[in-house]
Amino acid sequence: MAKKIKVLFIYPSLSSFIERDLNILKEEFEVISYQSKGKKNLFKLLKLVLKTDINISWFSLGYATSAVLFSKFFGKKSVVITGGWDVVYMPEIGYGAMRGSRIRKTRFALKRATKILAVSKSTKNWTLKWVKRDDVIPMYLGFDSEKFAPKGTKENMVLTVGQLKNEVTIRVKGLDTFVKTAELLPDVKFVLIGDHDPKLAEKWRSKAPPNLEIKDFQPEEKLMEYYQKAKVYAQLSFQESFGSALAEAMLCGCVPVVTKRGGMPEVVGDAGLYVEYGDAEQTAKTIKEALLSTLGQEARKRIATHFTLTSRKEKLIRIINECMK
Repeated sequence: MAKKIKVLFIYPSLSSFIERDLNILKEEFEVISYQSKGKKNLFKLLKLVLKTDINISWFSLGYATSAVLFSKFFGKKSVVITGGWDVVYMPEIGYGAMRGSRIRKTRFALKRATKILAVSKSTKNWTLKWVKRDDVIPMYLGFDSEKFAPKGTKENMVLTVGQLKNEVTIRVKGLDTFVKTAELLPDVKFVLIGDHDPKLAEKWRSKAPPNLEIKDFQPEEKLMEYYQKAKVYAQLSFQESFGSALAEAMLCGCVPVVTKRGGMPEVVGDAGLYVEYGDAEQTAKTIKEALLSTLGQEARKRIATHFTLTSRKEKLIRIINECMK
């Protein structure tokens, strides 16, 4: 019986899309998962790199640089997944990790890793701004179309998922435009769901129009109920590397209304409607059109066809096996 490849899976927090990758890898390999806690645990990270054959870092952050450095020194293989914010620099809105000393460290990881994966073609392009490689692989996230599926009757509701954390996150996700759009459509219910800063959320609730509900973090099953109720899912972001919530909402039959920024056009294709970032009047007009459309069926079909868990699994397994040859 062939010996299983030992994989070290490194991540900052267990988001749903990261957890899906972890579960995929556990089906095929011997996996040790490690949540990075910063520089104080570098010795532990080193020991784990030495115990395993290959390490995978979700996001090109400090722990990825350390893992790649240790791997090069001790003859191990390394994979870095660039997810968006980690390779983006947008000073006009104060967004992105690529600034100061981070540039040099990230360039090292991107240059020396055995393989680089990017969550979209847009993210690949950002990655290539910092390193010259001809083998950066765009590899889309995968979703469970049986789990995320339409149910019940759609309501005259517009949903978005985004965090009221600070002014940067508000601008990046276009949440100010979402609120302005709600004011322009008083007869339509708007719902904003996210892991908000309590004080900031309370401030926004106090000035929100009556038709806008600001909900705190919801567990996945509860969030899916909102996807299933909403007729429209709006992602009005300045930058979005992929749009995991967008894809989940589309699987539940929501009509997507998005900006043509980042990886969102790759996700939505012709199965949704597009608006200019920050244009509340145009967004309100487009949402009225979306509420009357039947694009929800096409939206579900697109994700179920092009962004499957099976495809993600096959590619991840193949890349790891190729690295170990």
